[in-house]
Amino acid sequence: MAKYGNSKVIIDGICFDSKDEAKYYELLKKKKASEEIINFELQPKYELQPKFRVNGKGIRAITYSADFLVYHLDGTIEAIDVKGMSTQQGEIRRKMFYYKYPDIKLTWVAKNLKWATMDGEWILYDDLQKIRRDNKKAMNLQGR
Repeated sequence: MAKYGNSKVIIDGICFDSKDEAKYYELLKKKKASEEIINFELQPKYELQPKFRVNGKGIRAITYSADFLVYHLDGTIEAIDVKGMSTQQGEIRRKMFYYKYPDIKLTWVAKNLKWATMDGEWILYDDLQKIRRDNKKAMNLQGR
């Protein structure tokens, strides 16, 4: 069992942290085979803040690992993270990533068949969060 109750999945000898991450890997393989993208990498790691010392004590670097790095046909690159849920730590790292790597597009996606807006199964994570907030507001108004 992986973090947050996800089950690890192995495809092509690669261990993924969730079924959704494995499904996105399959999607990227199809896009590469059909020449919709140039290529992709797994688990690119970015340093957000270097290690340093305070009063003789070593402080570890802060890093961010996306699930995939996609090389698009137009020459742009995009870091993609497949999310089921977000954490405060993840949100902070995302902001740090935006600041330190403004030339790399960072996209969080979620698998959602009901509200899919991308490739038939996927939605931008922020769009899904907005839908969830709007639905919660609507439920609260109905309950009044």
